Amino acid sequence: MTNKTVAVIGGGPAGLMAAEVLSREGVRVEVYDAMPTVGRKFLMAGKGGMNITHSEPLATFVSRYGARSGNIAPMLDAFGPDALRAWVQGLGINTFIGSSGRVFPDDMKAAPLLRAWLHRLREAGVKFHMKHRWCGWEGGDLCFESPDGPVLAQSDAVVLALGGGSWARLGSDGAWVQHLTSRGVAVAPLKPANCGFEVNWSAYFVGKFAGEPMKSVTVSFMDSTGVLHTKQGDLMVTEHGIEGGLIYALSAPLREQILAAGSAIVHIDLLPAKSLSRLVGEIDHPRGSRSMSSHLQSRANLKGVKVGLLREQLPPEDFDQPEKLAAAIKSLPLTLLATRPLDEAISSAGGVTFEALDERLMVRALPGVFCAGEMLDWEAPTGGYLLTACFASGQRAGEGVLAWMKQDARC
Repeated sequence: MTNKTVAVIGGGPAGLMAAEVLSREGVRVEVYDAMPTVGRKFLMAGKGGMNITHSEPLATFVSRYGARSGNIAPMLDAFGPDALRAWVQGLGINTFIGSSGRVFPDDMKAAPLLRAWLHRLREAGVKFHMKHRWCGWEGGDLCFESPDGPVLAQSDAVVLALGGGSWARLGSDGAWVQHLTSRGVAVAPLKPANCGFEVNWSAYFVGKFAGEPMKSVTVSFMDSTGVLHTKQGDLMVTEHGIEGGLIYALSAPLREQILAAGSAIVHIDLLPAKSLSRLVGEIDHPRGSRSMSSHLQSRANLKGVKVGLLREQLPPEDFDQPEKLAAAIKSLPLTLLATRPLDEAISSAGGVTFEALDERLMVRALPGVFCAGEMLDWEAPTGGYLLTACFASGQRAGEGVLAWMKQDARC
């Protein structure tokens, strides 16, 4: 297919994977990205350790995609966690499985992987056009804004891999939505995923505890359908509310509850390792002249932000009643009022609906236009699931383009 040209718009993992699939078959690939360099969100995600994927069994892995598991499963069957690790190995980068089951490069960094990948793509003839912001179509041509003014480009097919709506400064600003909806493409509204939530803290609590981690707690939440969601881990108190891995894992049902009812109530077990009866006995122990804070630290090993949260949520008289106080420690209600803004979220839900696409990820209303990555209508928790599905969907879109062009040539 050396006489064919494909435009890949978006230089994240999904777009670059589509470019690789296409270039391997001799297709001329032109990658366009609005930012000065590609892979900016990919590099940012790797700052705390590049979590590529997860080592858990595939059936469990697929379940992490919730309502869209059925749409994501075929992509993971073709290019799942094991295939992704082998692909990374092919770039000369070894991986290891951490204690949590997450998979990382040996050096924990994203930059070496991206450099090796870009070198291979350039060697394969892929061309990159940076600072080219896609602004839709003009007639049959793709239209871009560039530092040198408007640019029109022609191609035999297009892969859109423009990201979701979070982290606009890294290129994922959701501006593509209007270009597709104006062409009759169904796009589910973009919403925050893996996000923080707002709580009406007092000024005192914010001033004393904002930025403090709350370690080893359990958060429980009953959604509107009667399903109980429970997770244990760490969260972070922020100026506006709470966030962190534990909260991100529950963000989808919490977000939907807030959208439906205006708020969501979670219950926090501040000491999951201790039973209620044991806590009652520890708190009921005579404290003499010690303050209640000193007593809770000495008898129950409860201190710092956890005690601060109790004082924030409970009336003072409850501290004089061991049974009430112990019950609160084991199940402290906290009202979440709203998600934090989309641009602060790690990822986004919503996007081009799978119903608007065929099995090759081609837009039914726009033959020759394919979509991949986070701009599709799916979401997943952190832990390697987001990246894996982005890679897998890029693979599927690239293969879809090849199949469509071969079919088109036969016609």
